[in-house]
Amino acid sequence: MPTEKSKSLKENSTLLNDAEKRQLKDEAVKLWLDKLKHVSYEIDNVLDEWNTAMIKAGIEKQQKEFEEEEKAETSAAKKRKVWTLISVPTLFHHRDIAHKIKELNEKLDEIDREGEMYKFVLTRENEEVERPKTTSFVDVSDILGRDKVRDDLVRILLGKSSEEERNPQVISLVGMGGIGKTALAQLGFNHSQVKAHFDTRIWVCVSEPFDQCKVARAIIQAFSSGGGDSNFAELQGLLEQICELIKGKKCFFVFDDVWTEDSTLWEPFRFALQNGALGSKILITTRKNIVAKMMGSTYMINLEVLSDEDCWLVFSKIALCDKNFEECKQLEHIGRKIVKKCKGLPLAAKTLGSLMQFKKSRDQWEMVLCSRLWEFKDVERGLFAPLLLSYYDLPSPLKRCFSYCGVFPKDYVFSNDNLVFMWMAQGHIKPKGNMEMEIIARDYFENLAIRSLFQDFEKDEDDSKIKRCKMHDIVHDFAKLISKNECFSINSDIELRSNYKVARHLQLEIPNKTQFLESIYSAKNLRTLIFVYRSDYNLSTLFQHFKCLRTLTLNFEYGDTLKELLDAVENIMHLRYLNLVNYRGDGLPETICNLCNLQILNIIVEGLKFQKLPKGMGKLINLRHFILDLRYDWVKLEFPRGFGRLSSLRTLSYFNVSGKDDNEGCKLGELKNLNHLDGTLTINGLGSNAYETENAQLKKKTGLRTLILRFDKWDSEKIIREIDVLVLNALEPPPNLEHLHIECYQGSTKFSDWMMSLTKVKVLYIRVCYYLEHLPPLGKLPFLESIEIHEAYSVKKVGVEFLGIDESEKKKKDDIITIIFLDLESLKFVSLDKWEEWNRIGEEDEEEDDDCIRRFTIMPRLQHLAIWVCPKLNLLPNFFHTAPLQNLKIFYSPFLRERCKRRIGEELLPNFLIA
Repeated sequence: MPTEKSKSLKENSTLLNDAEKRQLKDEAVKLWLDKLKHVSYEIDNVLDEWNTAMIKAGIEKQQKEFEEEEKAETSAAKKRKVWTLISVPTLFHHRDIAHKIKELNEKLDEIDREGEMYKFVLTRENEEVERPKTTSFVDVSDILGRDKVRDDLVRILLGKSSEEERNPQVISLVGMGGIGKTALAQLGFNHSQVKAHFDTRIWVCVSEPFDQCKVARAIIQAFSSGGGDSNFAELQGLLEQICELIKGKKCFFVFDDVWTEDSTLWEPFRFALQNGALGSKILITTRKNIVAKMMGSTYMINLEVLSDEDCWLVFSKIALCDKNFEECKQLEHIGRKIVKKCKGLPLAAKTLGSLMQFKKSRDQWEMVLCSRLWEFKDVERGLFAPLLLSYYDLPSPLKRCFSYCGVFPKDYVFSNDNLVFMWMAQGHIKPKGNMEMEIIARDYFENLAIRSLFQDFEKDEDDSKIKRCKMHDIVHDFAKLISKNECFSINSDIELRSNYKVARHLQLEIPNKTQFLESIYSAKNLRTLIFVYRSDYNLSTLFQHFKCLRTLTLNFEYGDTLKELLDAVENIMHLRYLNLVNYRGDGLPETICNLCNLQILNIIVEGLKFQKLPKGMGKLINLRHFILDLRYDWVKLEFPRGFGRLSSLRTLSYFNVSGKDDNEGCKLGELKNLNHLDGTLTINGLGSNAYETENAQLKKKTGLRTLILRFDKWDSEKIIREIDVLVLNALEPPPNLEHLHIECYQGSTKFSDWMMSLTKVKVLYIRVCYYLEHLPPLGKLPFLESIEIHEAYSVKKVGVEFLGIDESEKKKKDDIITIIFLDLESLKFVSLDKWEEWNRIGEEDEEEDDDCIRRFTIMPRLQHLAIWVCPKLNLLPNFFHTAPLQNLKIFYSPFLRERCKRRIGEELLPNFLIA
């Protein structure tokens, strides 16, 4: 079998640590390693070709069984068009694979013989990756040793400009790479007084080359929350839009990492930004004094290196964070010697500190101090040396993941999920026992983050996990060095080279009115293509040249979706990751269903045309993540029958029930075998029949944390309302749910009993339940933090049952204090038109007889209360008087408004908005 013949090939393709180190100074060694990598990639392609043939044979068998079971009223001719059956690998195919393997074996033998002359030290790399400890990530967001510079910067930003000075005033932070310019600029940008001082703050990453249109769009997009998006292609139109957006506003602009010395590129911006109000400021960061002068800086702050003591503080805060007093005492002397090698650069101190926190013994610290890698001085006073030390300390899987980041441009904002998916698609993540690939990949990411190879983290509010991050410019330059000749990022015709034969990963951004595509057709070995498309050229031949792709991102930033491109994708048999951004089509072509290796399909839809998925989607049996961003909740996407065959799915962001009887569309029962689902699931179109709802077996999807249930459109027929009750009763979500949304439910009775079993729910959102007469006893859910109830028009009374209290419990004779809604912080009611009474419980109940009445503490942590459009409600329960409210909003509720205004008083506005 091919896999047996390739066993020795995979072992020989393991890169030697010694060879990797020597390639930086020895071009001959680098060429030898490049040959070895090339053969390893070829081996990977050949084995994948064989495995793909076997997968397709299995799909053919499944499809035959599926068609035998199907009773759909579809013609045989149409079926043949939808499902293209593929034969089992033939003897010829088998021999072809074996012949390729033989050729590759011969190439490897030749490479081995050539490698003997270099006399490499044959030490195998560490392949094991430790799971990161939660305590090992140290926040170094504070800037040590820069107190005076920080105070000076903030003072200048808040100071008044004189009439004689040019508006906006320009301030520059100048210094070498890694010295902390961007960190200091971020501190000023996010300073509370600076935020309050300016009407608008805008951050733009400039870098090289200075793309005027790109910079202009970045400024406009900063206004996107106010409708500041732009479709202008020409610079003049963009600048005119900027003038309008900033007109009369006191603005603070940060232009980070400016390199260009060409004043003609900057001049149009200088004139456009003068349209802001007097007192506007511009802060630039640059490595060059001449750039600061060219941009007309009034103040120029030159950042000097840190003192040895400040550098030690940065280093030791990370390196010694989890060591005891005795260990710190023993290691300090060596540590201070290591810090001297940082030459006062904060980035070097931070990187080395992150490395040394993994080193426990004195001997390990001595080895770092005496490493020959300190001799590497090719970049800014040897700043790469700490990065090299950190890189060569990584296990080989992490090295591959880090070097892959060299394909992205400078200042790129990494999505944690997308980066993890790309690593998976490249085969960098190997399954380990029962541990999911995704968990292993996220551990890899955290390991790299702990070692300070990522920065500027944006975290999820709910679980504090990293969502997005960036990479320091110097770290990015280092990743480019490590991945030289494999990773390329092209965003202008100036950067093109004549030959890309060795390229493996390419980020390609085609500017408008540029015709240079043919020059990249030589990159026939590409495994990654991140393609930002801004032109109107016919690119239907593009994928004829790139048949080795594992990862493909198509961003149709300007222009319509190219159907020809998507039709051609079916020939890319190795594809694992397909990301379609700003997709404007009405659906996906059937040809995508032939991508049997596809693991991740991510579609961000632009507009309302996207209506259906391909009928053959059930063939994508390796699909693990199907992510749909439809932008509009009311879009109803037609799912195909057979979707339930995708039993490998971990992510299904959206599912639409499109079958209304036994013979049409995709029913809820298709979810039955998708028990690996986790994260968030939105189900649209509920309400067809309860039997199919039971078949979905939602309670087995124990990985789900957020469930959004949307019933079908509003209907006044009583029978529809009764069906909704049966459907909701049959749903029974998994017990670990934390967020539950229910929309457009038409039942009139109380919610299902299963709701009280969801003891881990934190957020509950109920919307458009026109016939609901009674709210559920939510006080029985102990961990609720937020409740929103919208458009429950039939609710007239909210009694003690809402608190989870019945009359018999209320009158128990004991001295127990019962706390209800212990964790509730936010409560909101919107459009309860008939709501008249909110029964009170609390202080007056205790006054009757302290010996007879149980005492209750209700909502002791409530901070936000909002009541909108509840015109008949005139009184709040007494327990709100003792709640620690920070925000109270009462709108269009006249009776309640008058009572609250008298009780609270006008002096508490605006935290208490009553209108």
